[in-house]
Amino acid sequence: MTTPSDRPTPHPEGFGSPQVPDGSAPGATQATPSPQATRPTPSSTPSPPPPSFDYDAHEQGSGQGAGEGPDKSSGKSAGKSSSGGLYGSDLAGNIVRASIAEFIGTFLLVLAGTAIVVAGGLNKGVFDGLAPALGFGLMLVALVTALGHISGCHLNPAVTLGLTASRKFPLSHVPAYLAAQFAGAIVAALTVWAAYGSLARSKVALGAPSPAHGVGVLRTSLVEAVITFLLVLVIVSVATDDRVPSAAAGIAVGFALFAAVSIGGTVTGGSVNPARALGPMIVAGSFPQWVVYLVAPVIGGVLASLLYSEFLSKGDEPKT
Repeated sequence: MTTPSDRPTPHPEGFGSPQVPDGSAPGATQATPSPQATRPTPSSTPSPPPPSFDYDAHEQGSGQGAGEGPDKSSGKSAGKSSSGGLYGSDLAGNIVRASIAEFIGTFLLVLAGTAIVVAGGLNKGVFDGLAPALGFGLMLVALVTALGHISGCHLNPAVTLGLTASRKFPLSHVPAYLAAQFAGAIVAALTVWAAYGSLARSKVALGAPSPAHGVGVLRTSLVEAVITFLLVLVIVSVATDDRVPSAAAGIAVGFALFAAVSIGGTVTGGSVNPARALGPMIVAGSFPQWVVYLVAPVIGGVLASLLYSEFLSKGDEPKT
């Protein structure tokens, strides 16, 4: 007669006969292992550490805004992802809204500046020489604050192509941004024409920039490249480097545009922006040195973006 402890243990699932290890006679009673024997012993081989988090790979895969990952170990900005935007904007899956924001922003920027140019040209003494530069600059401050987190607020093909050259803006988004910017500038020129009448088109070419008398292609190219270099260098530094306080971005960029237009205003009209130049030219039907206004700002913008991305951004703040 067997005691309850000597009875075979039922099958765990409640089906069939108990499992018998290989080599054991059927019907043999298996000893119940003690808790000490059943407790797993620690493996002598340590378990592999969890995989480290690759921030850069995550940024590229998720399409986060450009430059949203500083290099914490060195204190320097880790640079911007090729799928992100300025001022904390995230372009992943947002290209339609971003393009519409670029259209609206470029429309308002060109409208504000060229309307002042036209009003001053038609009514002498209404504005002084710095009024257009101030109008462009203040409008850009407002737009960076209002739209920067949506599209990056480029509003300028020279900015877009400069950022693309330094891999801070995705190449796939460039056509949509350029189309939006040129379309916004054209609609702005049409609005100025409607607001100020036919004289705005025939007398002052809807505020389109043009070289001063006696200024040739080389001088126009030099001035437009230099003033665009100024603008884009400021934009790239304040909008892509995490060491710069974000609150300073709009004011810094607006002041840079004011300075650029003021410098070039009496020589080239201070375009700084191919869309701002070509939009009014197309509607006015007047194209003075249009190739220069299209190409020179892009050259200046690309040089500024590459200089900051590849050289200046790697510098450390002087130790005190």
